[in-house]
Amino acid sequence: MNNTQNIQWFPGHMAKTKRLIAEQLKLIDAVVEIVDARIPVSSRNPDLTGIIQNKPHLILLNKCDMADIGATNDWITYYKSKNITAIAVDCKSGKGLNTFKDTVKTVLSDKLKSYKEKGMVGKPLRVMAVGIPNVGKSSFINRIAGNNRAKVENRPGVTKGNQWFSVDKELELLDTPGVLWPKFDDDTVGEHLAFTGAVSDRIIDTELLAMRLLEILVADYKQLLLDRYGNFEIHEDAYDTLCEIGKKRGMMIKGGEVDTERAANMLLEEFRNCKLGKITLERIK
Repeated sequence: MNNTQNIQWFPGHMAKTKRLIAEQLKLIDAVVEIVDARIPVSSRNPDLTGIIQNKPHLILLNKCDMADIGATNDWITYYKSKNITAIAVDCKSGKGLNTFKDTVKTVLSDKLKSYKEKGMVGKPLRVMAVGIPNVGKSSFINRIAGNNRAKVENRPGVTKGNQWFSVDKELELLDTPGVLWPKFDDDTVGEHLAFTGAVSDRIIDTELLAMRLLEILVADYKQLLLDRYGNFEIHEDAYDTLCEIGKKRGMMIKGGEVDTERAANMLLEEFRNCKLGKITLERIK
């Protein structure tokens, strides 16, 4: 059975967002990009590298507590090979963010050295935060800015709607207006965003989505499924496997059939709430 589906989602404002980001590059020293550690590819805007050009770039692999630790470390190593610094964080709990400021200073060590040579010691570093919806950008800003969410007013060249936050005397943070949306050249990107809840369930077939998730979990995390739902038969067809899980949870309807819609919703909810275990859907190829 071919369980692929074309998720129709047409986000707007891409061109506007690109332009606004490009206009603000002259104001900042580095870009910090927040991505979902479970889907580091699908939760990134593929055009971002081209937009920020040669600006120093830091990636936060957010929701690391929900991701496969080994896979997250592999991604950090991968980004390092591309001369991009990445750190694992959880913006809700604050895990890993205690290293953020020092990491920014390391990434911008040349800039700090230049400031020192010019007698500009104490000049704050300016960082732009970017990220697609539901990836944790707001949680990151709340954690980093904390109670010091004082806006830095009258910043020259700043378009209305941008928000500057003075984190402390050493760091200022720019929260970008609008959102950075990914392209959907690949249906897998849409599916992975849907698995994590970044795309509304209302625009997709929930049962089909759950079946696609099951195919991945059976291939890469079979034991986690068996541990969560007890010993059950895993079939070649994901629909039959979904039925087995529904039976295990007593999700039956009249006639002895399984309520597959209910089973699908449960599977997706338990994945999103990390009840199945720490899972990463995208790995280094």
